[in-house]
Amino acid sequence: MKGKLNYIFIFQLIALLFVTVSCGSDDESLQRIDQVMNIYIKTTAGQDLLNAKKTGSYTAYSVNDNNGTTDVAQVSVPLKMTTDSLYYFEYIRGAKRITKDSISPDNRTYTSRMTFSLRRTVNNQEVVVQDVMDILYRWTPSVFQVAEVKYNNEVVFTKEADEPNAINTITIIK
Repeated sequence: MKGKLNYIFIFQLIALLFVTVSCGSDDESLQRIDQVMNIYIKTTAGQDLLNAKKTGSYTAYSVNDNNGTTDVAQVSVPLKMTTDSLYYFEYIRGAKRITKDSISPDNRTYTSRMTFSLRRTVNNQEVVVQDVMDILYRWTPSVFQVAEVKYNNEVVFTKEADEPNAINTITIIK
């Protein structure tokens, strides 16, 4: 009986060791996520168009997911401010990503499309400007990142595959 208990103990010890080793992970097995974007909108003269207190700036906005499951699929894009009092949109996630292509199981491209409705008053009339942002994402087992951003069909941001993880800063000039 005592010998049988020793075998059971040794078997449990080996099983525990196997589970501990097989569940271990290293940093290379983790995928980096790099999708945060800070979006600034300025005039050619550098005026912050997101500061509602300044004349000519946008006073309200909404963002819609063009690939959403309904016609009105709002996306949360909060308006934030830097320590230098510059306003910007912080886009983290929310718009539906559509597979654009799958070159291989280890290399995929996704795209999202959003419409920004920006409101301001011009000559005592509310004017609504609708702009379209297309985001192209790169996916590999090691990284998911923003690769390119187009605003009204104009490329405003590109990132190479090997660039480090950082805040993706986009400046729109209107």
